[in-house]
Amino acid sequence: MTYSTVPGPGDRPVVGRFCPSPTGNPHVGMARTALFSWAFTRHHGGKFVFRIEDTDASRDSQESYDLLLDVMRWLGLDWDEGPVVGGPNGPYRQSERMGIYADVTQRLLDAGLAYKAYDTAEELEERREKARAEGRPSGYDGLHRDLTDEQRAAFEAEGREPVIRFKMPRRDYTFDDLVRGPITFGEADVQDFVIVRANGQPLYTLTNPTDDALMGVTHVLRGEDLLSSTPRQIALYEAFAQIGVGQGFVPAFGHLPYVMGSGNRKLSKRDPESNLLGYRDQGFLPEGLLNYLALLGWSLDAERDVFSLAEMVEAFEVGRVNPNPARFDLDKCTAINGSHVRLLQPAELVDRLVPLFQAEGLVADPPTEFQVGLLTAAAPLVHERMALLSEGVAMLRFLFVSDDEFTVDEADRAKQLDEKGLDVVRAAREALADLPVWSTATIEGALRARLIDELGLKPRVAFGPVRVATTGSRISPPLFESLELLEKRRTLARLDAALG
Repeated sequence: MTYSTVPGPGDRPVVGRFCPSPTGNPHVGMARTALFSWAFTRHHGGKFVFRIEDTDASRDSQESYDLLLDVMRWLGLDWDEGPVVGGPNGPYRQSERMGIYADVTQRLLDAGLAYKAYDTAEELEERREKARAEGRPSGYDGLHRDLTDEQRAAFEAEGREPVIRFKMPRRDYTFDDLVRGPITFGEADVQDFVIVRANGQPLYTLTNPTDDALMGVTHVLRGEDLLSSTPRQIALYEAFAQIGVGQGFVPAFGHLPYVMGSGNRKLSKRDPESNLLGYRDQGFLPEGLLNYLALLGWSLDAERDVFSLAEMVEAFEVGRVNPNPARFDLDKCTAINGSHVRLLQPAELVDRLVPLFQAEGLVADPPTEFQVGLLTAAAPLVHERMALLSEGVAMLRFLFVSDDEFTVDEADRAKQLDEKGLDVVRAAREALADLPVWSTATIEGALRARLIDELGLKPRVAFGPVRVATTGSRISPPLFESLELLEKRRTLARLDAALG
Protein backbone atom coordinates (compact mmCIF):
# COMPACT_ATOMS: atom_id res chain seq x y z
CA MET A 1 0.00 0.00 0.00
CA THR A 2 1.23 3.53 -0.79
CA TYR A 3 0.88 6.02 2.02
CA SER A 4 0.50 9.75 1.44
CA THR A 5 2.23 12.22 3.72
CA VAL A 6 1.42 15.42 5.58
CA PRO A 7 3.80 18.04 6.93
CA GLY A 8 5.44 16.37 9.87
CA PRO A 9 8.61 14.64 10.92
CA GLY A 10 10.61 14.27 7.74
CA ASP A 11 7.48 14.11 5.54
CA ARG A 12 7.29 10.42 6.37
CA PRO A 13 4.32 8.18 5.59
CA VAL A 14 1.71 8.82 8.26
CA VAL A 15 1.49 6.35 11.15
CA GLY A 16 -1.19 7.15 13.71
CA ARG A 17 -2.03 5.27 16.85
CA PHE A 18 -4.50 4.69 19.65
CA CYS A 19 -3.26 3.20 22.90
CA PRO A 20 -5.84 2.91 25.70
CA SER A 21 -5.42 1.23 29.07
CA PRO A 22 -7.74 -1.70 29.85
CA THR A 23 -9.17 -0.24 33.06
CA GLY A 24 -12.92 -0.01 33.58
CA ASN A 25 -15.47 0.44 30.83
CA PRO A 26 -14.55 2.17 27.56
CA HIS A 27 -15.83 5.76 27.59
CA VAL A 28 -16.84 8.43 25.10
CA GLY A 29 -13.72 10.53 25.63
CA MET A 30 -11.63 7.52 24.68
CA ALA A 31 -13.79 6.95 21.60
CA ARG A 32 -13.46 10.61 20.52
CA THR A 33 -9.65 10.36 20.76
CA ALA A 34 -9.64 7.10 18.80
CA LEU A 35 -11.95 8.59 16.17
CA PHE A 36 -9.86 11.71 15.56
CA SER A 37 -6.61 9.76 15.37
CA TRP A 38 -8.18 7.15 13.08
CA ALA A 39 -9.83 9.76 10.82
CA PHE A 40 -6.59 11.74 10.56
CA THR A 41 -4.62 8.63 9.66
CA ARG A 42 -7.18 7.40 7.14
CA HIS A 43 -7.51 10.87 5.59
CA HIS A 44 -3.81 10.78 4.76
CA GLY A 45 -3.80 7.14 3.63
CA GLY A 46 -1.71 6.19 6.64
CA LYS A 47 -1.24 3.16 8.84
CA PHE A 48 -3.23 2.98 12.08
CA VAL A 49 -1.71 1.20 15.08
CA PHE A 50 -3.86 -0.03 17.98
CA ARG A 51 -1.99 -1.15 21.09
CA ILE A 52 -2.87 -1.78 24.72
CA GLU A 53 -1.09 -0.05 27.60
CA ASP A 54 -1.57 -2.65 30.32
CA THR A 55 1.47 -2.34 32.60
CA ASP A 56 -0.60 -1.55 35.70
CA ALA A 57 -1.42 -5.06 36.91
CA SER A 58 -3.43 -3.71 39.88
CA ARG A 59 -5.95 -1.97 37.62
CA ASP A 60 -5.81 -3.71 34.23
CA SER A 61 -8.07 -6.67 33.51
CA GLN A 62 -8.67 -9.18 30.76
CA GLU A 63 -12.34 -8.24 30.77
CA SER A 64 -11.51 -4.59 30.03
CA TYR A 65 -9.07 -5.70 27.32
CA ASP A 66 -11.78 -7.77 25.64
CA LEU A 67 -14.22 -4.85 25.92
CA LEU A 68 -11.75 -2.50 24.21
CA LEU A 69 -11.47 -4.82 21.22
CA ASP A 70 -15.23 -5.34 21.16
CA VAL A 71 -15.95 -1.60 21.24
CA MET A 72 -13.39 -0.79 18.53
CA ARG A 73 -14.98 -3.40 16.28
CA TRP A 74 -18.47 -2.10 17.07
CA LEU A 75 -17.42 1.46 16.26
CA GLY A 76 -15.86 0.29 12.99
CA LEU A 77 -12.45 1.84 13.72
CA ASP A 78 -10.26 -0.80 12.10
CA TRP A 79 -6.52 -1.04 12.63
CA ASP A 80 -3.56 -2.12 10.50
CA GLU A 81 -1.33 -3.25 13.37
CA GLY A 82 -2.36 -4.44 16.78
CA PRO A 83 -4.14 -7.20 18.69
CA VAL A 84 -5.65 -9.97 16.58
CA VAL A 85 -4.35 -8.57 13.26
CA GLY A 86 -0.68 -8.66 14.34
CA GLY A 87 2.05 -6.73 12.58
CA PRO A 88 5.83 -6.31 12.36
CA ASN A 89 6.22 -4.36 15.61
CA GLY A 90 4.45 -6.64 18.07
CA PRO A 91 3.59 -7.68 20.61
CA TYR A 92 0.92 -5.01 20.99
CA ARG A 93 0.23 -5.39 24.71
CA GLN A 94 2.75 -3.60 26.90
CA SER A 95 2.61 -6.36 29.48
CA GLU A 96 4.29 -8.56 26.85
CA ARG A 97 7.03 -6.02 26.07
CA MET A 98 8.83 -5.84 29.42
CA GLY A 99 12.09 -7.13 27.95
CA ILE A 100 12.04 -4.29 25.42
CA TYR A 101 11.63 -1.65 28.13
CA ALA A 102 14.38 -3.19 30.24
CA ASP A 103 16.75 -3.07 27.26
CA VAL A 104 15.92 0.56 26.48
CA THR A 105 16.38 1.50 30.13
CA GLN A 106 19.80 -0.12 30.27
CA ARG A 107 20.86 1.70 27.09
CA LEU A 108 19.82 5.01 28.61
CA LEU A 109 21.78 4.24 31.78
CA ASP A 110 24.85 3.15 29.86
CA ALA A 111 24.77 6.34 27.77
CA GLY A 112 24.48 8.54 30.86
CA LEU A 113 21.03 9.71 29.77
CA ALA A 114 19.32 8.24 32.84
CA TYR A 115 20.43 7.59 36.40
CA LYS A 116 19.49 5.79 39.59
CA ALA A 117 18.03 7.98 42.32
CA TYR A 118 17.86 6.73 45.90
CA ASP A 119 15.80 9.47 47.55
CA THR A 120 13.22 8.29 50.07
CA ALA A 121 9.65 9.55 49.88
CA GLU A 122 10.19 11.53 53.09
CA GLU A 123 13.32 13.21 51.73
CA LEU A 124 11.57 14.15 48.50
CA GLU A 125 8.60 15.67 50.30
CA GLU A 126 10.79 17.63 52.69
CA ARG A 127 12.73 19.18 49.82
CA ARG A 128 9.54 19.90 47.86
CA GLU A 129 7.99 21.71 50.82
CA LYS A 130 11.12 23.80 51.18
CA ALA A 131 11.08 24.66 47.46
CA ARG A 132 7.42 25.69 47.63
CA ALA A 133 8.10 27.84 50.70
CA GLU A 134 10.91 29.58 48.83
CA GLY A 135 8.83 30.06 45.69
CA ARG A 136 10.91 27.65 43.62
CA PRO A 137 9.60 24.86 41.33
CA SER A 138 8.77 21.83 43.46
CA GLY A 139 9.76 19.15 40.93
CA TYR A 140 12.76 16.94 41.39
CA ASP A 141 15.83 18.99 42.26
CA GLY A 142 18.38 16.63 40.69
CA LEU A 143 20.14 15.88 43.97
CA HIS A 144 21.06 12.33 42.91
CA ARG A 145 21.80 13.26 39.29
CA ASP A 146 25.56 12.89 39.55
CA LEU A 147 26.21 10.45 42.40
CA THR A 148 29.59 8.84 42.63
CA ASP A 149 30.01 5.08 42.70
CA GLU A 150 30.79 5.35 46.41
CA GLN A 151 27.59 7.28 47.13
CA ARG A 152 25.49 4.76 45.22
CA ALA A 153 27.15 1.89 47.07
CA ALA A 154 26.45 3.58 50.40
CA PHE A 155 22.75 4.02 49.59
CA GLU A 156 22.48 0.41 48.48
CA ALA A 157 24.19 -0.71 51.68
CA GLU A 158 21.37 1.02 53.55
CA GLY A 159 18.95 -1.18 51.60
CA ARG A 160 17.55 1.65 49.49
CA GLU A 161 15.87 0.60 46.24
CA PRO A 162 16.45 3.23 43.53
CA VAL A 163 14.06 4.54 40.95
CA ILE A 164 15.47 5.37 37.52
CA ARG A 165 15.11 8.95 36.38
CA PHE A 166 15.63 10.39 32.93
CA LYS A 167 18.17 13.21 32.79
CA MET A 168 16.36 16.15 31.21
CA PRO A 169 18.60 18.43 29.14
CA ARG A 170 18.83 21.92 30.63
CA ARG A 171 16.91 23.91 28.00
CA ASP A 172 13.47 25.12 26.98
CA TYR A 173 11.26 22.98 24.74
CA THR A 174 9.11 24.43 21.97
CA PHE A 175 6.93 22.42 19.62
CA ASP A 176 4.19 23.22 17.12
CA ASP A 177 1.06 21.54 18.42
CA LEU A 178 -1.19 20.38 15.56
CA VAL A 179 -4.26 21.72 17.39
CA ARG A 180 -2.93 24.58 19.54
CA GLY A 181 -0.01 26.00 17.60
CA PRO A 182 3.44 26.81 19.08
CA ILE A 183 3.86 25.86 22.75
CA THR A 184 6.91 26.41 24.92
CA PHE A 185 7.84 24.78 28.22
CA GLY A 186 10.61 26.50 30.13
CA GLU A 187 13.56 24.61 31.55
CA ALA A 188 12.28 25.11 35.10
CA ASP A 189 8.93 23.54 34.20
CA VAL A 190 10.33 20.08 33.39
CA GLN A 191 12.64 18.39 35.86
CA ASP A 192 14.18 14.93 35.77
CA PHE A 193 11.36 12.37 35.91
CA VAL A 194 10.97 8.74 36.91
CA ILE A 195 10.85 6.18 34.10
CA VAL A 196 11.18 3.00 36.19
CA ARG A 197 9.84 2.42 39.71
CA ALA A 198 11.97 1.03 42.51
CA ASN A 199 10.34 -2.38 41.94
CA GLY A 200 11.55 -2.41 38.34
CA GLN A 201 8.16 -1.57 36.85
CA PRO A 202 8.47 0.76 33.83
CA LEU A 203 6.16 3.78 33.84
CA TYR A 204 4.03 5.35 31.11
CA THR A 205 6.69 8.03 30.81
CA LEU A 206 8.99 5.39 29.31
CA THR A 207 6.73 2.76 27.76
CA ASN A 208 4.56 5.12 25.70
CA PRO A 209 7.34 6.95 23.81
CA THR A 210 9.35 3.71 23.50
CA ASP A 211 6.47 2.04 21.70
CA ASP A 212 5.79 5.08 19.53
CA ALA A 213 9.46 5.18 18.51
CA LEU A 214 9.72 1.47 17.75
CA MET A 215 6.40 1.41 15.88
CA GLY A 216 7.33 4.41 13.72
CA VAL A 217 4.45 6.61 14.92
CA THR A 218 4.60 9.97 13.14
CA HIS A 219 1.56 11.74 14.59
CA VAL A 220 0.28 11.56 18.16
CA LEU A 221 -3.27 12.81 18.76
CA ARG A 222 -4.31 12.58 22.40
CA GLY A 223 -6.12 14.40 25.19
CA GLU A 224 -4.93 17.76 26.47
CA ASP A 225 -4.38 16.25 29.93
CA LEU A 226 -1.18 14.78 28.49
CA LEU A 227 0.10 18.11 27.17
CA SER A 228 2.52 18.59 30.08
CA SER A 229 4.22 15.26 29.32
CA THR A 230 5.13 16.32 25.78
CA PRO A 231 8.49 18.05 26.51
CA ARG A 232 9.60 14.99 28.47
CA GLN A 233 8.71 12.73 25.58
CA ILE A 234 10.42 14.97 23.03
CA ALA A 235 13.58 14.74 25.14
CA LEU A 236 13.23 10.95 25.23
CA TYR A 237 12.84 10.73 21.45
CA GLU A 238 16.02 12.74 21.07
CA ALA A 239 17.75 10.41 23.51
CA PHE A 240 16.46 7.37 21.60
CA ALA A 241 18.15 8.69 18.47
CA GLN A 242 21.44 8.67 20.35
CA ILE A 243 21.09 5.07 21.53
CA GLY A 244 19.64 3.59 18.33
CA VAL A 245 16.03 3.09 19.45
CA GLY A 246 13.39 3.77 16.80
CA GLN A 247 13.81 5.64 13.54
CA GLY A 248 15.47 8.79 14.83
CA PHE A 249 12.65 11.35 14.59
CA VAL A 250 10.23 13.12 16.92
CA PRO A 251 6.55 12.68 16.05
CA ALA A 252 4.17 15.60 15.65
CA PHE A 253 1.76 16.13 18.56
CA GLY A 254 -1.82 17.34 18.66
CA HIS A 255 -3.66 17.71 21.96
CA LEU A 256 -7.44 17.42 21.76
CA PRO A 257 -9.81 19.44 23.95
CA TYR A 258 -11.52 17.98 26.99
CA VAL A 259 -15.00 16.52 26.66
CA MET A 260 -17.09 18.13 29.38
CA GLY A 261 -20.09 16.61 31.11
CA SER A 262 -22.88 18.11 33.16
CA GLY A 263 -21.82 20.92 35.45
CA ASN A 264 -19.03 21.88 33.02
CA ARG A 265 -16.62 19.37 34.49
CA LYS A 266 -14.37 17.01 32.60
CA LEU A 267 -16.22 13.85 31.64
CA SER A 268 -14.56 10.86 33.30
CA LYS A 269 -14.91 7.15 32.73
CA ARG A 270 -16.82 6.91 36.02
CA ASP A 271 -19.65 9.13 34.78
CA PRO A 272 -22.71 7.16 33.62
CA GLU A 273 -23.08 9.44 30.59
CA SER A 274 -19.58 8.49 29.41
CA ASN A 275 -20.08 4.70 29.32
CA LEU A 276 -19.78 3.53 25.70
CA LEU A 277 -21.37 0.16 26.42
CA GLY A 278 -24.41 1.94 27.79
CA TYR A 279 -24.88 3.73 24.48
CA ARG A 280 -24.59 0.49 22.57
CA ASP A 281 -27.12 -1.19 24.88
CA GLN A 282 -29.55 1.73 24.47
CA GLY A 283 -29.51 1.22 20.74
CA PHE A 284 -27.23 3.96 19.52
CA LEU A 285 -25.80 3.26 16.09
CA PRO A 286 -22.00 3.40 15.97
CA GLU A 287 -22.17 5.77 12.99
CA GLY A 288 -24.59 8.02 14.88
CA LEU A 289 -22.45 8.12 18.02
CA LEU A 290 -19.26 8.72 16.03
CA ASN A 291 -20.97 11.48 14.04
CA TYR A 292 -21.81 13.26 17.29
CA LEU A 293 -18.38 12.69 18.84
CA ALA A 294 -16.82 14.22 15.72
CA LEU A 295 -18.78 17.40 16.44
CA LEU A 296 -17.05 17.72 19.82
CA GLY A 297 -14.31 19.93 18.51
CA TRP A 298 -14.69 19.59 14.74
CA SER A 299 -17.31 20.03 12.03
CA LEU A 300 -17.69 18.97 8.42
CA ASP A 301 -19.02 22.40 7.48
CA ALA A 302 -21.23 25.09 8.95
CA GLU A 303 -24.38 23.78 7.29
CA ARG A 304 -24.31 20.06 8.15
CA ASP A 305 -24.42 18.21 11.44
CA VAL A 306 -25.19 14.78 9.97
CA PHE A 307 -22.54 13.00 7.92
CA SER A 308 -21.05 9.57 7.39
CA LEU A 309 -17.73 8.27 8.65
CA ALA A 310 -16.45 8.18 5.05
CA GLU A 311 -17.35 11.85 4.61
CA MET A 312 -15.51 12.69 7.82
CA VAL A 313 -12.39 10.85 6.67
CA GLU A 314 -12.42 12.67 3.35
CA ALA A 315 -12.69 16.09 4.99
CA PHE A 316 -10.79 15.68 8.26
CA GLU A 317 -7.94 18.10 8.93
CA VAL A 318 -6.61 18.20 12.47
CA GLY A 319 -5.78 21.90 12.14
CA ARG A 320 -9.53 22.60 12.13
CA VAL A 321 -10.05 21.04 15.56
CA ASN A 322 -11.21 23.66 18.05
CA PRO A 323 -8.86 23.65 21.08
CA ASN A 324 -11.61 24.77 23.48
CA PRO A 325 -13.41 22.21 25.67
CA ALA A 326 -16.50 20.67 24.11
CA ARG A 327 -19.64 19.81 26.08
CA PHE A 328 -21.31 16.44 25.63
CA ASP A 329 -25.03 17.04 25.03
CA LEU A 330 -27.01 13.82 25.30
CA ASP A 331 -30.11 15.29 23.67
CA LYS A 332 -28.19 16.39 20.59
CA CYS A 333 -26.33 13.07 20.49
CA THR A 334 -29.68 11.26 20.52
CA ALA A 335 -31.07 13.51 17.78
CA ILE A 336 -28.02 12.90 15.57
CA ASN A 337 -28.44 9.18 16.14
CA GLY A 338 -32.10 9.39 15.14
CA SER A 339 -31.07 10.94 11.83
CA HIS A 340 -28.80 7.95 11.17
CA VAL A 341 -31.53 5.50 12.17
CA ARG A 342 -33.83 7.04 9.58
CA LEU A 343 -31.11 6.71 6.93
CA LEU A 344 -31.05 2.92 7.33
CA GLN A 345 -32.57 0.80 4.59
CA PRO A 346 -35.45 -1.42 5.82
CA ALA A 347 -33.46 -4.66 5.69
CA GLU A 348 -30.53 -3.02 7.48
CA LEU A 349 -32.84 -1.68 10.17
CA VAL A 350 -34.08 -5.21 10.84
CA ASP A 351 -30.49 -6.48 11.06
CA ARG A 352 -29.66 -3.77 13.61
CA LEU A 353 -32.79 -4.47 15.67
CA VAL A 354 -32.37 -8.24 15.91
CA PRO A 355 -29.52 -8.20 18.52
CA LEU A 356 -31.55 -5.93 20.81
CA PHE A 357 -34.61 -8.15 20.50
CA GLN A 358 -32.40 -11.13 21.32
CA ALA A 359 -30.95 -9.36 24.35
CA GLU A 360 -34.52 -8.87 25.61
CA GLY A 361 -35.36 -12.53 24.97
CA LEU A 362 -37.99 -11.56 22.42
CA VAL A 363 -36.56 -13.52 19.50
CA ALA A 364 -34.40 -16.62 19.28
CA ASP A 365 -30.71 -16.75 18.41
CA PRO A 366 -30.79 -17.21 15.50
CA PRO A 367 -34.30 -15.81 14.98
CA THR A 368 -36.92 -18.06 13.40
CA GLU A 369 -38.21 -17.37 9.92
CA PHE A 370 -41.53 -16.26 11.42
CA GLN A 371 -39.80 -13.81 13.78
CA VAL A 372 -37.75 -12.31 10.97
CA GLY A 373 -40.88 -11.96 8.85
CA LEU A 374 -42.82 -10.31 11.66
CA LEU A 375 -39.98 -7.89 12.43
CA THR A 376 -39.57 -7.09 8.75
CA ALA A 377 -43.26 -6.20 8.53
CA ALA A 378 -43.32 -4.28 11.81
CA ALA A 379 -40.07 -2.28 11.62
CA PRO A 380 -41.31 0.20 8.95
CA LEU A 381 -44.15 1.16 11.31
CA VAL A 382 -41.68 2.59 13.84
CA HIS A 383 -38.77 3.55 11.59
CA GLU A 384 -39.59 7.27 11.55
CA ARG A 385 -40.50 7.31 15.25
CA MET A 386 -37.17 6.09 16.63
CA ALA A 387 -34.13 8.01 17.76
CA LEU A 388 -32.71 4.88 19.44
CA LEU A 389 -33.09 1.26 18.41
CA SER A 390 -34.22 0.46 21.96
CA GLU A 391 -37.29 2.62 21.34
CA GLY A 392 -38.18 0.33 18.46
CA VAL A 393 -37.89 -2.67 20.76
CA ALA A 394 -40.15 -1.01 23.32
CA MET A 395 -42.79 -0.09 20.72
CA LEU A 396 -42.82 -3.54 19.07
CA ARG A 397 -42.50 -5.69 22.18
CA PHE A 398 -46.24 -6.39 22.25
CA LEU A 399 -45.96 -8.35 18.99
CA PHE A 400 -43.29 -10.72 20.28
CA VAL A 401 -44.32 -11.52 23.85
CA SER A 402 -46.62 -14.43 24.53
CA ASP A 403 -50.12 -13.81 25.84
CA ASP A 404 -48.97 -15.05 29.26
CA GLU A 405 -46.10 -12.52 29.32
CA PHE A 406 -48.09 -9.59 27.94
CA THR A 407 -48.52 -6.72 30.41
CA VAL A 408 -50.18 -3.33 30.33
CA ASP A 409 -48.43 -0.22 31.62
CA GLU A 410 -50.21 0.55 34.87
CA ALA A 411 -50.18 4.32 34.40
CA ASP A 412 -51.71 3.93 30.95
CA ARG A 413 -54.23 1.44 32.31
CA ALA A 414 -55.38 3.96 34.89
CA LYS A 415 -55.79 6.69 32.26
CA GLN A 416 -57.33 4.67 29.44
CA LEU A 417 -59.00 1.60 30.89
CA ASP A 418 -61.37 3.13 33.41
CA GLU A 419 -65.10 2.36 33.22
CA LYS A 420 -65.63 4.48 30.10
CA GLY A 421 -62.51 3.06 28.48
CA LEU A 422 -63.65 -0.49 29.09
CA ASP A 423 -66.98 0.34 27.42
CA VAL A 424 -64.95 1.37 24.36
CA VAL A 425 -62.93 -1.85 24.51
CA ARG A 426 -66.14 -3.89 24.73
CA ALA A 427 -67.59 -2.15 21.67
CA ALA A 428 -64.34 -2.61 19.75
CA ARG A 429 -64.29 -6.30 20.60
CA GLU A 430 -67.83 -6.70 19.26
CA ALA A 431 -66.94 -4.82 16.06
CA LEU A 432 -63.88 -6.97 15.37
CA ALA A 433 -65.17 -10.37 16.42
CA ASP A 434 -66.97 -11.26 13.20
CA LEU A 435 -64.58 -9.70 10.66
CA PRO A 436 -64.20 -12.28 7.85
CA VAL A 437 -61.02 -10.65 6.50
CA TRP A 438 -58.35 -9.45 8.94
CA SER A 439 -56.49 -6.57 7.32
CA THR A 440 -55.52 -3.00 8.10
CA ALA A 441 -58.34 -1.68 5.92
CA THR A 442 -61.08 -3.92 7.36
CA ILE A 443 -59.93 -3.33 10.96
CA GLU A 444 -59.96 0.43 10.47
CA GLY A 445 -63.34 0.33 8.76
CA ALA A 446 -64.95 -1.76 11.51
CA LEU A 447 -63.58 0.33 14.38
CA ARG A 448 -64.44 3.67 12.79
CA ALA A 449 -67.95 2.52 11.94
CA ARG A 450 -68.67 1.35 15.49
CA LEU A 451 -66.72 3.75 17.68
CA ILE A 452 -66.87 7.00 15.72
CA ASP A 453 -69.89 6.81 13.45
CA GLU A 454 -72.22 4.83 15.75
CA LEU A 455 -71.06 5.90 19.24
CA GLY A 456 -69.96 9.39 18.20
CA LEU A 457 -66.56 9.24 19.91
CA LYS A 458 -63.61 11.40 18.94
CA PRO A 459 -60.71 9.37 17.47
CA ARG A 460 -58.44 9.82 20.50
CA VAL A 461 -61.18 8.73 22.88
CA ALA A 462 -62.13 5.86 20.58
CA PHE A 463 -58.76 4.37 19.84
CA GLY A 464 -56.75 5.11 23.01
CA PRO A 465 -58.32 2.35 25.13
CA VAL A 466 -58.03 -0.16 22.27
CA ARG A 467 -54.37 0.73 21.81
CA VAL A 468 -53.53 0.27 25.49
CA ALA A 469 -55.51 -2.98 25.76
CA THR A 470 -53.78 -4.58 22.75
CA THR A 471 -50.25 -3.10 22.79
CA GLY A 472 -49.89 -2.39 26.52
CA SER A 473 -48.99 1.29 26.05
CA ARG A 474 -50.29 4.62 24.79
CA ILE A 475 -47.09 4.80 22.68
CA SER A 476 -47.14 2.27 19.87
CA PRO A 477 -47.03 1.92 16.09
CA PRO A 478 -50.16 2.90 14.08
CA LEU A 479 -53.08 1.03 15.62
CA PHE A 480 -54.73 -0.62 12.63
CA GLU A 481 -51.46 -1.91 11.16
CA SER A 482 -50.46 -3.15 14.63
CA LEU A 483 -53.66 -5.15 15.03
CA GLU A 484 -53.23 -6.73 11.61
CA LEU A 485 -49.74 -7.94 12.62
CA LEU A 486 -50.99 -9.05 16.05
CA GLU A 487 -53.55 -11.22 14.24
CA LYS A 488 -57.21 -11.69 15.09
CA ARG A 489 -56.97 -14.40 17.76
CA ARG A 490 -54.40 -12.55 19.86
CA THR A 491 -56.18 -9.20 19.43
CA LEU A 492 -59.47 -10.59 20.70
CA ALA A 493 -57.70 -12.38 23.54
CA ARG A 494 -56.09 -9.16 24.75
CA LEU A 495 -59.35 -7.26 24.51
CA ASP A 496 -60.97 -10.02 26.56
CA ALA A 497 -58.15 -9.86 29.12
CA ALA A 498 -58.65 -6.12 29.48
CA LEU A 499 -62.37 -6.70 30.12
CA GLY A 500 -61.47 -9.19 32.81
